[in-house]
Amino acid sequence: MYKILKSDGVSNLFDRFEAQDGRCSFCIGGISCQLCSNGPCRIKKGADRGACGIDADAMAMRNFLLKNIMGAATYTFHAKEVAKTLRATARGKTPFRVKDEEKLKDIAEEFGITGDNLLEGVAEVFSSLIKTDSDDILKSVEIFAPATRIKLWKELGILPGGPQEEMIDALSSCLTNVDGDYVSLAKKAMRLSIATIYGSQIPLELGQDILFGTPMPHEVDTDLGIIDPEYVNIVVNGHEPFVGAALIEAARSDEIQKIARDAGAKGLRIIGSIETGQELIQRFEVDDVFAGLTGNWISIEPMLATGCVDLLAMDMNCSPPAMGIYQDRYSTTLVSVSKLVAVPGMKDQIGYNPEEVRSQAGELIGIAIENFKRRRDKPGQPVARRQKAVAGISVEAILEVLGGSLDPLLDAIRDGAIRGVVALVSCTTLKNGPQDSLTVAVAKELIKRDILVIAAGCGNAALQVAGLETPEAKDLAGDGLRTVCEKLGIPPVLSFGTCTDTGRIAMLVTAVADALGVDPSDLPVAVTAPEYMEQKATIDAVFAVAFGLYTHVSPTPPVTGADRLVKLLTEDVEELTGGKIAVGDDPVEIVDGIEEHIKKKRSKLGI
Repeated sequence: MYKILKSDGVSNLFDRFEAQDGRCSFCIGGISCQLCSNGPCRIKKGADRGACGIDADAMAMRNFLLKNIMGAATYTFHAKEVAKTLRATARGKTPFRVKDEEKLKDIAEEFGITGDNLLEGVAEVFSSLIKTDSDDILKSVEIFAPATRIKLWKELGILPGGPQEEMIDALSSCLTNVDGDYVSLAKKAMRLSIATIYGSQIPLELGQDILFGTPMPHEVDTDLGIIDPEYVNIVVNGHEPFVGAALIEAARSDEIQKIARDAGAKGLRIIGSIETGQELIQRFEVDDVFAGLTGNWISIEPMLATGCVDLLAMDMNCSPPAMGIYQDRYSTTLVSVSKLVAVPGMKDQIGYNPEEVRSQAGELIGIAIENFKRRRDKPGQPVARRQKAVAGISVEAILEVLGGSLDPLLDAIRDGAIRGVVALVSCTTLKNGPQDSLTVAVAKELIKRDILVIAAGCGNAALQVAGLETPEAKDLAGDGLRTVCEKLGIPPVLSFGTCTDTGRIAMLVTAVADALGVDPSDLPVAVTAPEYMEQKATIDAVFAVAFGLYTHVSPTPPVTGADRLVKLLTEDVEELTGGKIAVGDDPVEIVDGIEEHIKKKRSKLGI
């Protein structure tokens, strides 16, 4: 597809990345600042402080914290949308219904919710979590976090309130001449990360489970080959499942399919892209209406260049700004379905409203069918390749596979068949090599060493497309892990969904730690983000460190110009939380570091 983009002379990520060669060394090191009119300031020889007096460590940490705030804000926006959707559904104003009654009852019980309308009660509680004052303790932390972590976080002064209030505090601290202490800023980043996981991520995924079903294992199709040019193809792109779920329901009607056939198509299909697609394949079976997942965000422009996409419905996050020029060139239509998203040249903006989503889905289908009429006689560039994957892994799914208890997993870890578990929660970037190359290489190296991989985020799509989330991938694993995979009928890489499922992974780690009677920092568990890209990833990484986990990231974050901050993140913080940051771009060296960490934890546990 890149060859097509290149020969067509169309702007694309790959060429734009190369054109940015020669990046600023001060920005790479995190030691430049443009926050006030005395700047821009740079830390350099003869200028060891900015004009205001801030040093390199505080400057780099403040820059890093600002990125964390953006990540927390977008997660929290998503959580607000979930709460609004739950509320509207409780009042009978959406096409959605409760799919997981047991989860609804369990959550209501956890939060002490009673009454005739539990769903509305949950919606109100989830809204209140977001706005919990930063001087108070976030209730969902008390409910879902390990007791050992709560005690430690309280001692460190990082036990947070709600994400909205923590964002206000953190952002206010980044104002010029407010907080110039890198340690203080780092602690605020950890407070914010904990608030985001427990106040936004975990509630939003629990809410989506209630509405659309808790993920359970099933086979899905991935890669660009799922796009059939003879169908009306609507691709839902972003991070939220609401419009996609409404479109799937609408597209299942005989009436809609007849309209599509009358337009000359074989039918109408809904296709998932990046994290919206991940949310959908976690919960929906692939059939002749829902086709599966195309890939991660780097695949978006190549996907449009097939000339087979009739409508790209863009919800919150990950819509490249240059896509407008693709519309006429590749006979597609771009429509924003979020009040946040705007791409220059897009055809329309139909901001998601839970009370109007049924009619909004109908409007989007109409736009797509009209687009098909315009492009049906154009050949396009369909792609042949498609790849099977197993999606739908959750804590509940793992328990079901294990017969209702974590004991088989714990026994496999004790016996050494599984040496440890690594959460691969990653984006995708070109900064450290070709698309997804490092993500795939790290995952292969991990499973080869009998380390089970749990995948989420855009990196998850890389592993799905690479064929690592199939039962057959067990042949790439070490003898121990392969035996476990054969016994349980699971892949060596488990699909945990999207970047928002960082919270779900934390709940799994908590369950394992509780079962063993230890703190998460004592477990043979680690995190890797082999291709982190943007602000959501940084808040997830900070949480992993606060949670007590060894956390590898690549590319190296923009903090290298600040020596004391680097030492804090890679060494000193381990004495405080049990977690730390590790860096590196070579897959073997990355996994060497992870394996050494796992060996130490196994030795400490006596296994």
